[in-house]
Amino acid sequence: MSTSTLQILRPGLVDYREAWEEQKRLHDAVVAGSQPDTILLLEHPSVFTAGKRTEPADRPFDGTPVVDVDRGGKITWHGPGQLVGYPIVKLADPIDVVAYVRRIEQLLIDVCAEFGVTAERVEGRSGAWVRADDRGPDRKVAAIGIRVARGVTQHGFAINCDCDLDNFGRFVPCGIRDAGVTSLSQELGRPVTVADVLPVVEKHLPTLL
Repeated sequence: MSTSTLQILRPGLVDYREAWEEQKRLHDAVVAGSQPDTILLLEHPSVFTAGKRTEPADRPFDGTPVVDVDRGGKITWHGPGQLVGYPIVKLADPIDVVAYVRRIEQLLIDVCAEFGVTAERVEGRSGAWVRADDRGPDRKVAAIGIRVARGVTQHGFAINCDCDLDNFGRFVPCGIRDAGVTSLSQELGRPVTVADVLPVVEKHLPTLL
């Protein structure tokens, strides 16, 4: 499927390293002009990935293996019940990485709104956040970690649908110690699955472009 000039691939449940290799292949093809702008929308088996700014103290407390990757940001968890999006898109000149991140944030905020969850930006922190209330501190419902090379993006975003949030208790998510992590299901008190969220994300993909 494609939306405007963005090709959408939905490979299902894919091992993280396998998906990373596919990202690299697509990235080379988009750079070369032999492939249109493309996004992978998928789930991963449970895995921890660490961006370039990850500190030793952020890593899992139980010695769980971590995949070190070339994106920005710190450590995060991916796994079942979380929709991950990897846009491989050519940015317009002059390249403005911050503006691209803001577009991803807007997409995530708009998707949350469709389910009745009010998410917003938090100054100095990427992603989509539910602000502090009587149920807890600021909590991240969707995370962003990207890389731009040769004018084309890699990595992307992850939105927590109905994943097991206990996984985020095994390390310091994104190196942030004074906030929490949540999911659409947690906020709404009812199951919201990846299958529910996928078409809504697809609808809002033009925001990226």
